[in-house]
Amino acid sequence: MNTVQIRSAERALSVGTWLIVGGAMLFSILTVTPLMERHSPKGWEWTAPILPLVVDAAVVIVVRLDSVLAALGGHGGRWPIALRWMTGAMTLALNIADSALKKDVVGAAVHAVAPLLLIVTAETGLAYRRAITDAQSAREAQLKAERAEREQAANERREAQERRAREEREHAALLAREQREHEALIAREQTAREEAARREERERAEARERAEREARERREREREQQQVERERLEREAAQRRELEAREREAREHREREREQQQAEHERQALLSAGPAVEKQGEERARATVRAAFGAGLSIRQAAELCGWSTGWVTARYQEHRESAGLVLEGASS
Repeated sequence: MNTVQIRSAERALSVGTWLIVGGAMLFSILTVTPLMERHSPKGWEWTAPILPLVVDAAVVIVVRLDSVLAALGGHGGRWPIALRWMTGAMTLALNIADSALKKDVVGAAVHAVAPLLLIVTAETGLAYRRAITDAQSAREAQLKAERAEREQAANERREAQERRAREEREHAALLAREQREHEALIAREQTAREEAARREERERAEARERAEREARERREREREQQQVERERLEREAAQRRELEAREREAREHREREREQQQAEHERQALLSAGPAVEKQGEERARATVRAAFGAGLSIRQAAELCGWSTGWVTARYQEHRESAGLVLEGASS
């Protein structure tokens, strides 16, 4: 049963109980008042309704408080039980007293219906209320347990969601950290590759510069060697030329000396031949005139040696003088 059904049952129980209580009170007042009027002192008949009202008020108090205590799950102890049974017994006694005094069994039984119904209804209502309260408490406990379970399940779901969210954040953070580490590794590898490339380029440039420097040095050494070799060759060539020149000069000197000796022999031969018996040939005459000119002989002596005329000899002497003048001019210049 849900809460609405429980409240509806409580309302039906409360309405039924109060209808029975009201009916029993009205019946008790109508039944007991005549009895009290007959047994009241004269002049006090008007107080007859007070006793049934007091007893019925006690019944109302008992029923109401029992319902409140039952709703609250409490228990009043022995006094409420004593009051409940005492008021029930008084109501029963007052309602059947008139018939009992008249020895009317049927009237006593009829008048005992309302008090007995009131007593049983009070006890039954109390039992119902306690049962409803226990059931409601159990229901509330069950609902509370279910609510606690739902809250626990919600908390577990929330914790699971938070755990999943935390795991997702941690996973995302891990992925981000791995991504950063991967990017950093790639950057380091790229930097290392660039550094290696720069180092290789620098090494290649240094090797190229070293090779160029070695090539320049080799070329310079080769040029120096070539220069040295060329200078050596030039010195050797100069020495050879000088040697050849000295040898040529020596050879020319020897040749000149030989020619001079030969010319001197020829001249001596020509000069020692004496005056010509007949006219010499032109070549021999020229040689004789040249020898005479070199020996410083006179034109007439030269003409006697060659057999030619003095005019011709004079012309040859003039040629030799001009040749000697040209030679002197060339030497002086």
